[in-house]
Amino acid sequence: MDGRDLVRSMKAVGSVGAAQGLRTVRAAWRRRRTDAAGLPPRGAERARVPGPVQEVRPGPGGGVIRFSRSELRICVTVNGAVFWGWDGADPEPSYALAGRCPEPDPRAVLEPDKDGGWRVVAERVTVVISRHGAVEVQTPGGVTLRRDLPPRWWEPVEGGPARWMQRSEVAADARFFGLGGRASGPRLKDGTYRLWNTDPGRPFGPGDDPLYITMPVQLVVADAATHLVFHDTSWDGTVTLREGEEGAGSGHDRAGTSELRMDGGPLRCWVMVGAPARVLLVWASLTGAAALPPAWALGHHHARWGFGSEQEVRRIVSGYQDRDLPLDAVHLDIDHYDEHQVFTVDHDGFPKLPQLAEDLRRDGIRLVSIVDPAVKAAPGNAVYDSGTAEDAFVRDASGELVRGVVWPGEAVFPDFTHARVRQWWGGLYEERLTQGFSGFWHDMNEPTSFTAFGESTLPRSAGHCLEGRGGDHREAHNVYGLCMARAGYEGLRELAPEERPFVFSRSGWAGMQRYGGTWSGDVATGWPGLRASLSLVMGLGLCGVPYSGPDVGGFDGSPSPELYLRWFQLAAYLPLFRTHASLRAGRREPWEFGPDVLEHARVALVERRRLLPYFVTLAHLARRTGTPYVRPLWWWTPEDRALRDCEDAFVLGDCLLVAPVLDPGLERRAVQLPRGRWYDTATGRAYEGPGQVLVDAPMSRIPVLARAGAVVPVRGDDGGLELEVWAPARERTGGGLVVPDTGADWDEPEFERYVTRWKGRKVVVELEQEDGMVPSPRPVRVRGLDAG
Repeated sequence: MDGRDLVRSMKAVGSVGAAQGLRTVRAAWRRRRTDAAGLPPRGAERARVPGPVQEVRPGPGGGVIRFSRSELRICVTVNGAVFWGWDGADPEPSYALAGRCPEPDPRAVLEPDKDGGWRVVAERVTVVISRHGAVEVQTPGGVTLRRDLPPRWWEPVEGGPARWMQRSEVAADARFFGLGGRASGPRLKDGTYRLWNTDPGRPFGPGDDPLYITMPVQLVVADAATHLVFHDTSWDGTVTLREGEEGAGSGHDRAGTSELRMDGGPLRCWVMVGAPARVLLVWASLTGAAALPPAWALGHHHARWGFGSEQEVRRIVSGYQDRDLPLDAVHLDIDHYDEHQVFTVDHDGFPKLPQLAEDLRRDGIRLVSIVDPAVKAAPGNAVYDSGTAEDAFVRDASGELVRGVVWPGEAVFPDFTHARVRQWWGGLYEERLTQGFSGFWHDMNEPTSFTAFGESTLPRSAGHCLEGRGGDHREAHNVYGLCMARAGYEGLRELAPEERPFVFSRSGWAGMQRYGGTWSGDVATGWPGLRASLSLVMGLGLCGVPYSGPDVGGFDGSPSPELYLRWFQLAAYLPLFRTHASLRAGRREPWEFGPDVLEHARVALVERRRLLPYFVTLAHLARRTGTPYVRPLWWWTPEDRALRDCEDAFVLGDCLLVAPVLDPGLERRAVQLPRGRWYDTATGRAYEGPGQVLVDAPMSRIPVLARAGAVVPVRGDDGGLELEVWAPARERTGGGLVVPDTGADWDEPEFERYVTRWKGRKVVVELEQEDGMVPSPRPVRVRGLDAG
């Protein structure tokens, strides 16, 4: 017995109560025994590299290059993405891709290159393969963006999955973004990042890694171009990043490096090159369009672990209504379940839940239910009984059900990598719809299983269907939450086909945007947690997940009035705007922090309600183009290095720049502006970019600036859609897109494209139509005419 594990066992029993503590100790030892029996030791390994080129077979979009010890398949697709796979790896099957792989580009040809290498030349990219297996991605002008050195494998002599390593070099000026939800960033600093979805088991801050959503997706921004690279394997691994150094004119630049080490899975890779908007458009075409949230989900949500009763929910809702504060959704946590059992209701605390839901809905407020994957392992539990009949639960290598410990106690876990299990699970949401719920947040789906020591998840040897291929948890772990989200989303599509499903998930993987969004998880209360919130939203957006947001105020603790207000003001401009807190945390209602905070929070809530048509437009743009709502300041000009290093502000769509206050005691802050004219939306003052300016940030608001010429769809005083137009600079034009959404159904509204320009001493706003421009059919209010 490991002495440290014995100490942890004793601590676990003392910290969470004897019964649950003993369960977590038994679960930890059970997990260890299961893996000891189910996973053979790796033993001796044999190292391998590709070796020299032996044979080349050109094909559509590229071809196959056979080396002495491996084989490289390379293809440029019609959308400009580059795929390559070693050891014969194909693009499919893949949990990341949506539908079939794009067709090869017939114009891309594999041809000989210098020094015995080969190259594929396409319209937007050139790929050069050396005679020993290095792969270089270049711009059409021949500038190298990325050079992947020949990979290396370590194969067990007695068989089993091969570990592999891929080392890559990027430009000295390049900056790294992405890798899923990371608390430090959004620019990823030098260091090692693990690719293993993890419940940290405590509130987290910027130094904690990994977290709930990890993805082998990097967005690399350099002067020459931006590129996204995705290594399509869901196994455990690490990415070690090191930024380069420029030689200050000496010509001796040091390249940036990325070293990817994986415990198994195929070595296959996608790369797409271009401007950020184009890169994410291609990424979305590969991994699927983002699910479109119903309009109400873009409003304000209030949640808490520990409402406990219908009376408390009604009290909170009345508090919002009595103070005339907008509220669009209330979330119920695990305390509304019967003894924490999923798809049940505590009838003592919530005896008339459907009536509660109906009453709230009449007031324009939706109920959202938490959904956990763990099912209490007890005969008589309806979900356990029906899942047992379906053979739905994960089993170990010996065929026994894998048991863990979660909130309901001893629990089993559905195998969401099986289509039949997903269909069964999706049907269970009928019970939730009958109770009156309109949306669903998936929790604990890394998956989490409490253990006193070791990893708090399923045994790595646990068996999974993996769509009929078979395998174990080493491959299934990172896609477990993704597959659960798919099960819920597809089930809701069948059960309520007339409405858009609203699903957001704590864990997921590449492609999770097809089924919904995510939130921060248990971010720590404190100023570092506030900063981490913005990092997570921006980083996830650059990985193709546009809808996310934090727990306002942090999950634990009691925020100061200032911290709560600054968090609230930031979240009012993020896609998911939700207050939430732990059972033992302080209150999160705006009126609990004093009259000044209440009035300032009211301003933020009213502004969010006014901007709802803009958020709806951004949601449609994200679905159709892959562009996130929240974008870094360098989005339009990634070659601007001052913007590339700015992490404390963002642009919301094409129109607004938001500069939150992330530190205590500030009432002014510096804002780095992209090029062009920007108006302070509170004062109307004009600023010229690029450059840094000082802007007032009183407690009543955070700085928000509008781009000159912008057209912002807003909600008018009568509830109708109006256009708020910011005057373009003289001799310049502007414009914007507007999508008039219907709310919750599947109608695809047409984009309205507006142009703004000066005509004499007036600003005119016109709608672009097939036969020319016509005056705006919508009410227009022009601002910025008197800017200083």
